[in-house]
Amino acid sequence: MTALSVNVNKIAVLRNSRGGAEPSVARAALCAIQAGAQGITVHPRPDQRHITPSDVDTLAQLCREQRVEYNIEGNPFAPARGDYPGLMALIERTRPTQATLVPDNDSQLTSDHGFDLARDGEHLRPYLQQLRDWGVRISIFMDAGTPDMEIAKSLGVDRIEIYTGPFAEQFAHGDATQALAHCRNTALQAQALGIGVNAGHDLSQANLAAFLAGVPNVLEVSIGHALIGEALYTGLDSTIRAYLDICRV
Repeated sequence: MTALSVNVNKIAVLRNSRGGAEPSVARAALCAIQAGAQGITVHPRPDQRHITPSDVDTLAQLCREQRVEYNIEGNPFAPARGDYPGLMALIERTRPTQATLVPDNDSQLTSDHGFDLARDGEHLRPYLQQLRDWGVRISIFMDAGTPDMEIAKSLGVDRIEIYTGPFAEQFAHGDATQALAHCRNTALQAQALGIGVNAGHDLSQANLAAFLAGVPNVLEVSIGHALIGEALYTGLDSTIRAYLDICRV
């Protein structure tokens, strides 16, 4: 079965749009866990557009208490800014199950590409060693069709997360054959090297079954935007359970 990690960033966006504490990110995460989600994902950014450092700490405690996985995403190269202490500092103090490293910046509305390890691999190496020293599982956000899988192996990453945005876009237009083949081939290359495969970005109830049927042995999907949007209509508990039914197939 593929594990479902629920990204709660969008709950924080809604809260921040009004100020105050509602809706509660922690309560939403607990609801997701109680519905059966195996993990919680956050992607704190230096501009604190959604998840804040305080949220990161609160959710770390919640995930420990509930005994589910905690996945923190972000760019290790982004420096500290104001109340944001930097991704590595957040990871050091919360020790999540997994850190997913993503090459994002403030100008991106959302993550839209994976790491170029031929360019950035050596720069990443000391950060990866630090994560290993802290006992944190390492995942790298990578494009389907990347030529850098051997570099990922040499860096000692535990997993990759395949960026599924192009697949979701092709699926929405009626034919995702090409993008799905790229995802499948990338997954097979990673697995042949002993690297686990996660996936995420724009996955939804509409396209998830097709993705999992086409890409073998996906360990985890991280889903937030579509899931929270769907939950507005049917409720968070029932939406989580619907995703879990897809992941069990």
